[in-house]
Amino acid sequence: MARRMGGPGAVDKARDFKGTLKKFLKVISEYKILIILAFLFAIGSTIFAIVSPKILGNATTEIYNGIIAKINGTGGIDFKAIQTILICLAVLYIVSALFNYIQNLIMTHVSQRASYKLRKKISHKLNRLPMSYYDKQNTGDIMSVITNDIDTLQLNLNQSATQLVSSIVTLIGIFIMMCTINVTLAIITALILPVASIIVMIIVKKSQKHFINQQNYLGSVDGEVEEMISGHTVIKAFNAEKKQMKNFDEDNELLCEAGFKAQFLSGLMHPIMNFVSNLNYTIIAILGAIFAINGKITIGNIQSFIQYSRNFTNPIAQLAQISSLIQSMIAASERVFNFLEQEEYIDEGTKDCNKVKGNIEFKHVQFGYDKNKIIIKDFNAKVSDGQKIAIVGPTGAGKTTIVKLLMRFYELNGGEILLDGVNIKDYKRKEYETVFAMVLQDTWLFNGTILDNLRYGNLNASDKEVMDAAKTASADFFIRTLPDGYNSVINEETNNISGGEKQLLTIARAILANPKVLILDEATSNVDTRTEELIQQAMDKVMEGRTSFIIAHRLSTIKNADLILVMNEGDIVEVGRHEELLAKNGFYAKIYNSQFEKVS
Repeated sequence: MARRMGGPGAVDKARDFKGTLKKFLKVISEYKILIILAFLFAIGSTIFAIVSPKILGNATTEIYNGIIAKINGTGGIDFKAIQTILICLAVLYIVSALFNYIQNLIMTHVSQRASYKLRKKISHKLNRLPMSYYDKQNTGDIMSVITNDIDTLQLNLNQSATQLVSSIVTLIGIFIMMCTINVTLAIITALILPVASIIVMIIVKKSQKHFINQQNYLGSVDGEVEEMISGHTVIKAFNAEKKQMKNFDEDNELLCEAGFKAQFLSGLMHPIMNFVSNLNYTIIAILGAIFAINGKITIGNIQSFIQYSRNFTNPIAQLAQISSLIQSMIAASERVFNFLEQEEYIDEGTKDCNKVKGNIEFKHVQFGYDKNKIIIKDFNAKVSDGQKIAIVGPTGAGKTTIVKLLMRFYELNGGEILLDGVNIKDYKRKEYETVFAMVLQDTWLFNGTILDNLRYGNLNASDKEVMDAAKTASADFFIRTLPDGYNSVINEETNNISGGEKQLLTIARAILANPKVLILDEATSNVDTRTEELIQQAMDKVMEGRTSFIIAHRLSTIKNADLILVMNEGDIVEVGRHEELLAKNGFYAKIYNSQFEKVS
């Protein structure tokens, strides 16, 4: 079964509603003046809208009194008074609409800026998280935080903030206006509040967990989609479409179920509140008619009161709906803040790397991806600057892990690594990273021109320097055969060039970076024998005068290494040059000879 609730901060229910709300309020605190203005405009818009029915009722009363006076022969309809009332009413409606427009404009700006601010924080956070975090997290879940959760937060903030204020003001304002008409009817209408509140609390309590589950399962679905798109070639090759679709369908079913429950429970608000409103309307209509007959209330006031009573339940329903929006917003915010609060890599270094030569020493290094399972037990090695060091051994021996530790992708569990006699922890991390360039077995290129992809190794490099690096890596020839040469665009999937060509480009990019220490992790594994020879010749030139680490399974490619470290099960078992190690007829010789055994 596919991942379940694996997103950053995935939980069955909100762990800290108040805490998350405080963090969110802190994010938007810099816009507090704009938010206060939006609230003031929302209050003004609501007040003008509340007063309007009472004034409209006065117009009805004027018409009714005029008709009665005309029937009795004592007068007629005062059209001038009605005109004045209608003009006043029109002004109120226009001002109310204008205030509503302004508050919407302000809150849209605030929500957009708040989401921009959070996305920016997440973007910076991505570069400060240790590699161990990415090892444990699903890419789709992280993407879901950046896209779905931020979008949910943005939309719900825009919709809920001023609506919350407007609904409260409307509720209070309508009750006051009803009291000015008839206190008895106002109290009877207000009795629906406890009933409505109980309904809201029940629905909110039941729907909250489903809103949170909806966000978490959405992350799982995004992860499935991301895997299917990025790995579609492998899926096709192994005829695994049914398996992937089964995993996706399971996650999608859970998302659908959680979404249905959340939206269904949330959607019950309006029909239930409409029922309560209609019941209240019937009571008010009957009592109002009785009061009117007894002369305790005017016809116009009955109209106004009925309109107020009909609108009295609207803010309650809106508050219930806003409650759902806030739940969804807090669920999304919690995931965002959980991501932002993940432990970052430690950078306590103070030393510069300007004069680094490339002398490296591993002293009693211990490491395990899981602290309870150490895979590098006691690694010791000393490398002089300018040396070409090959690291060989069977799969799982710890070759790539050693290089990752050198580059500080992970922190050691024990021991230390020295660069020019200084513990690598004492160097400024950003400067320390410039010491290295790495070419991996798995290539990474982005959607853009070849020129831009190569310049990624040195953003300040000129076009000539980029092309010289490509020539050194034997990539210039194939680049010039492309329709647009160096301006040819590599598509998003990077499938418009071959695997070997990709590798040549990544090598050229490393050359352009001009590092003190060069690391090649199976850099020639994806090229043919002829291209491998060309790259080998080029790399020999590049590695001159530069400390270099070569991780290779094809031992024929590291014959001219200055020193070969033979690893097995996390430890060095042999050290020496190619000829020396063969002469020992030990572990290295066994691996080397196995690659050239002839099938009899």
